[in-house]
Amino acid sequence: MLNDLKSALRPALVFTLMFAVLLGLAYPAAITGTAQLLLPDQANGSLIRQDGKVIGSRLIAQGFAGAGYFHPRPSAAGAGYEADNSYGSNLGPASQALHDRVQADIAKLRRPDAVPPADLVTTSASGLDPHITPEAAMFQVERVAGARGVPADRIRRLVEQQTEHRLLGFLGEERVNVLQLNLALDTLTREAAKNPT
Repeated sequence: MLNDLKSALRPALVFTLMFAVLLGLAYPAAITGTAQLLLPDQANGSLIRQDGKVIGSRLIAQGFAGAGYFHPRPSAAGAGYEADNSYGSNLGPASQALHDRVQADIAKLRRPDAVPPADLVTTSASGLDPHITPEAAMFQVERVAGARGVPADRIRRLVEQQTEHRLLGFLGEERVNVLQLNLALDTLTREAAKNPT
């Protein structure tokens, strides 16, 4: 009986140890090494650096509230845009709280000539979507141009330059990364101040 137990236990322990080393160490090390070799930027979080400091990631939204910046989608992640507290609001279409929040956002953004695009008043599932539609960016151009003292046409061209197109022409949607757009906007404003035209 004891010999039968030992003979059954030994292969179980050997296979457990073997698979722990293979799947717990070797496989993750191989995947990590391959990612670092082939796609180091993506493997390290697609970080954006400025003057040697990390200021954000192309993958995670940040809140911008000033009139001179493009604003992202609203966020329900924690107190807003908290990467360690990512989630949607879980409020359904019949929720009065959701209805009231969206109506308040629409009223705040409404202009006589246009209604705000849906992505400026609705949250994403994660609350951290870094993109808005080109229409949502164009909707904000007049406000940003007025606050920056830069002609609206220059801001529109910047939005067009920052628009990311569908992958292979048909996968995904056209989109604008808000952080990258705002960084390009800061650069444009600095250049406009140096060379007024």
